[in-house]
Amino acid sequence: MIYPWHLYLMAGMYVVAGVMHFIYPKAYKRIMPKYLPKHGLLVFWSGIAEIILGVALCYSQTKNIAICGIITMLAVFLMVHFYMLSSEKAAAGVPKWILILRIPLQFGLMYWAYWYLKF
Repeated sequence: MIYPWHLYLMAGMYVVAGVMHFIYPKAYKRIMPKYLPKHGLLVFWSGIAEIILGVALCYSQTKNIAICGIITMLAVFLMVHFYMLSSEKAAAGVPKWILILRIPLQFGLMYWAYWYLKF
């Protein structure tokens, strides 16, 4: 099945984001909340999840499952965004106003994924 170009844009966005976990793992480990164990494994598996979900968006058999997975993943990633607001060190040099804007952006990304359940 052929989907609108913006679904493929979203799919590509998640694949690229997942690949970045392997290119810059230290950046992702640095923003992980301290209360979560094994940051290296969490960064690895979240990168794998983003890649798989991005690819799965492109196939009619897996699109809806991928959408549910993306929405769940983005909800879980909210803890990282809130953690980064907790201190300057956790913010990793990102300005506070950008960190605040990232929270509604997460909900926008969730809605964007949810919107494709209609197709």
